[in-house]
Amino acid sequence: MSRTTLPLLTGLLGTAILVWLGTWQLDRLEWKQGILTEIESRIGGDPAPLPATGDPESDRYQPVQLNGTIEPDELYVLVSRKRVGAGYLVISPFVTEDGRRILLDRGFIRVEDRDTPRDGGTKEITGNLHWPDDRTSSTPENDVAGNTWFARDIAAMSEALNTEPLLVIARNMSPSDPGVTPLPVDTSGIPNDHLQYAITWFSLAAVWLIGTIALVWRLRQTKEG
Repeated sequence: MSRTTLPLLTGLLGTAILVWLGTWQLDRLEWKQGILTEIESRIGGDPAPLPATGDPESDRYQPVQLNGTIEPDELYVLVSRKRVGAGYLVISPFVTEDGRRILLDRGFIRVEDRDTPRDGGTKEITGNLHWPDDRTSSTPENDVAGNTWFARDIAAMSEALNTEPLLVIARNMSPSDPGVTPLPVDTSGIPNDHLQYAITWFSLAAVWLIGTIALVWRLRQTKEG
């Protein structure tokens, strides 16, 4: 066995593994894009009645159209929007025409507008059922006493506002409330980094292969010298 055989085999094996990892990420990208397309289609689908008891799996993103009344109580979820800054999501109790009391995510307000009165009363709401996954390991505990929330914890919010543990995120509201900007459900918050991962693996494969070629060339030059 020549002195270049082992480095060459090692280099080719490493390159093959890295290319395989990149290809696997492309497969994952296609899979994730299919899921996102399915979710987007569901978000924009035909409204359905509120389920008797919502299921976080089967009813997530379900479009609904509701008529009822926004009641005065509000919870404030601290968030930040790009190019806008800090603010709050306003969560209010909403009583439907048939008497059900649920949570309504009305949308975004700026920090300085927290104490500004907002329109309530009778509204027609178009939106989506959702079970947000806002909480991470670094998310602070909600300041319930101070009414500053750091995650939309549906169970705790429904207890605070005496509602069913169902959250509708408003897409449109009629009559509209000019003081609140709806933030409808979309797929922008769902991670999809597979293309970046694929590019990383393919780049490493190229570097590995170039390094292998350079090493083999140097070993052959040393042997010939």
